[in-house]
Amino acid sequence: MSSSLRIPIEEARSLLEKQTAEERLLWAFQQFQEGFVITTSFGIQSSVLLHMLQKLQKECLIPVFWIDTGYLPKETYCYAEQLMNLLKIDLKVCQSNFSPARMEALYGRLWETNSIEDLEKYHQIRKVEPLEESLKKFNVTCWASGVRGNQTQHRSAMNFLDPIRERLSVRPLLDWNNKDIYYYMKEHDLPQHPLFEQGFSTVGDWHSSAPEEQGMKGRDTRFGGLKEECGIHLPGYLGEGI
Repeated sequence: MSSSLRIPIEEARSLLEKQTAEERLLWAFQQFQEGFVITTSFGIQSSVLLHMLQKLQKECLIPVFWIDTGYLPKETYCYAEQLMNLLKIDLKVCQSNFSPARMEALYGRLWETNSIEDLEKYHQIRKVEPLEESLKKFNVTCWASGVRGNQTQHRSAMNFLDPIRERLSVRPLLDWNNKDIYYYMKEHDLPQHPLFEQGFSTVGDWHSSAPEEQGMKGRDTRFGGLKEECGIHLPGYLGEGI
């Protein structure tokens, strides 16, 4: 078991609950130092946490892990470049050892089968395992993400600090809502993801994201409505691997 899990978690949760998002980020950095990283999807709200990180960094850069599945929309790749140029980011790209072409040759287009099991296999290959390999490579003990409690049923039960797969995950924005995100971005003049203007409230891979429509909002627009989570924020692996 990682030494990071030996900290008094309940005590830390009580402290984080009383803090602002920026204070939570600072707490995690002070607690875990070189074992602390940020994860980003360069999605609709990603600029908020990255901007807070920029304000936090002084003498050293805190690494930012980006899981590039190889299937992101071109708008996301362009947005990532825009934020990298705007904000001081020490970016580490996490990618699967399986190229998209190799994966499709061996397993087919897993997102087209309308099968939850195939989606879970896809997410494990392209998201969960690449992240875990990078966390292990950089000896990460705690990682922060921009998840919010109002996004999915699973996230509504999250704490500001939780153990995930032998590490800790801190969620500085867990109690934020859409208005909090909007006003923070407006106050700091942060650019919107290009797909936001096209009706997307959340965006991941090009084949598993859609704009909001009648009856389909938020995370309901992801993965063809079959599921809400890709597995990164779940406590264990999704499948048996490859």
